[in-house]
Amino acid sequence: MATQKVLLIDDDSALLTLLGQYLERAGYEVVHAENGAEGIRLLRDEMPGIVVLDIMMPRMDGWETCARLRKFSDVPVIMLSAKGEEADKLKGFRLGVDDYVTKPFSFAELAARIGAILQRGARSAEQAGHQRYTFDNLVVDVDEHLVMRDGRPIDLTPTEFRLLCCLVENAGHVLSRELLLERVWGPEYNDAIGYIRRYIWYLRQKIEEDPANPRLILTEREFGYRFARAEEREI
Repeated sequence: MATQKVLLIDDDSALLTLLGQYLERAGYEVVHAENGAEGIRLLRDEMPGIVVLDIMMPRMDGWETCARLRKFSDVPVIMLSAKGEEADKLKGFRLGVDDYVTKPFSFAELAARIGAILQRGARSAEQAGHQRYTFDNLVVDVDEHLVMRDGRPIDLTPTEFRLLCCLVENAGHVLSRELLLERVWGPEYNDAIGYIRRYIWYLRQKIEEDPANPRLILTEREFGYRFARAEEREI
């Protein structure tokens, strides 16, 4: 298995050094940048498997850096912040962040979260079949990593796409919040039920014609969610 590359973007040079050394001992290849502009350049040049991005940086903060990199890359992003407020986490998720870690944190915990995100990405790639799901004007092509509505592509983050695929592949069946959390985020996130609610909201905004009255992603109160039954086509 090839060594996974991690891009660290943080203006704290001491943290970059110590965290980089820890991740290298854990088996990762590490590249790092001390500002957002350099981080975006390295992302294009080095093509890492995951980005760990700090919010509080001078000139270009983590929010702007994330927004810019999302214009050309769907690489997984873990956001680091000294703030743990709900509003900051929601802002990060809206920008397409895959996980949010509040400082101070242990290197072991961050390494475990990096590993979980990379592993589920690898599993998704291995399990992806030549499958295409349709429901009225919505098309979800698992193999091509493509979602379209009315023939126009919909831009989804990696996590949004994994969640949608999990729902669509089990269309007609109710999936509990806990099951969705384990399949999309991994067992390490079994206490992060709030992630499901947020990402269901984001998905509905993008794929439903009327997000306030969803016809595709349906809520089963006090239990979980169900995707309205679709037609599955093998290509």
